[in-house]
Amino acid sequence: MQKIDYAYWLANLPGIGNRTIHRLLAQTGSARELYFLSEKQVKLLDGIGEKQKETLLAEKKKTDFRAYEQMKERGIAFLSLEEEAYPEKLRNIPDPPFGIYVKGSLPGPEQRTVAIVGARRCSEYGRSIAKKLGGRLAESGICVVSGMAAGIDGAGHRGALQKGGSVCAVLGCGVDVCYPPSNRGLYCDILKEGVFVSEYPPETEPLPGYFPARNRIISGLSDAVVVVEAKNRSGSLITADHALEQGRDIYAVPGRIGDVLSAGCNMLIRQGAQILMDVETFIRDLSPGTVLAPCQESFVHLLLEKEERLVYSCVGLQSKTMEELIRETELSTSQLADILMRLLQKGFITETFKNCYIRRL
Repeated sequence: MQKIDYAYWLANLPGIGNRTIHRLLAQTGSARELYFLSEKQVKLLDGIGEKQKETLLAEKKKTDFRAYEQMKERGIAFLSLEEEAYPEKLRNIPDPPFGIYVKGSLPGPEQRTVAIVGARRCSEYGRSIAKKLGGRLAESGICVVSGMAAGIDGAGHRGALQKGGSVCAVLGCGVDVCYPPSNRGLYCDILKEGVFVSEYPPETEPLPGYFPARNRIISGLSDAVVVVEAKNRSGSLITADHALEQGRDIYAVPGRIGDVLSAGCNMLIRQGAQILMDVETFIRDLSPGTVLAPCQESFVHLLLEKEERLVYSCVGLQSKTMEELIRETELSTSQLADILMRLLQKGFITETFKNCYIRRL
């Protein structure tokens, strides 16, 4: 078998997720080495349960690679972290997908990429801004990354395609599945001119749990993220949260006070996101002289202690109470209070209301 076959086998083991794969590779070094472990060696692996160990052993005996060959014949490539062709921007995020499925040509390592994200049920104003922004980015040679969702995502893609630009659609399903079905026309246009990316195998149907995870890939493939319209609690803010962890620039389009679709953007600006006041000014900010390379190591890991990083990772761009943080971190009330005080003093978080905390950008 070729090297890529072992990676494909590992990525498709049932019941073994991305983080477990990273734990396994930390012990074995490669998918090939993991594949050839003896039963005794598999039993000694740390970080996985007995059922997962049984899966590892069973799947070696019955894995059929014909599906892999048929996938390649349909123009779908599989890239793993073990491949040089794996996107460098994505490789450097905190939780990179071990494997991605690609239909089309990925942006080159030197091409700038900007994500346009926002509400599915957007206003006509938001739609027009996203479309105009996508078009101007395309005219400037910048690839537009988004999730092909209804609303803002789709408008950004359409604007770029109408100007003959390149687009990258990151899906929460297989790359051969059109979701939402209402975007069938857009899906066909991207098939001709752009690229689809997913960490889920072909023919995987969309499930609600897949979309928050795919948002880290949208920001991971991008040099900057623009939120056009978003409610206070939305997937777009999850993407912005990932972008912050990954060291990406975050921009938000301001909106009217009291407008539900502007609440998320206005909150991002309050927390320190850059304001996108004018499309032309934004394009100039992304001029060739501007360096937008992803951080090799998050500044958070450089400035915070281990327990501080744990708490910081649980505090997001949406307010969380002490009770929520205690449940997520499993720290005592006194431990958490001490760490929160240190994070406040260092300027990493803000107390929005009494005992309610959000990140600072």
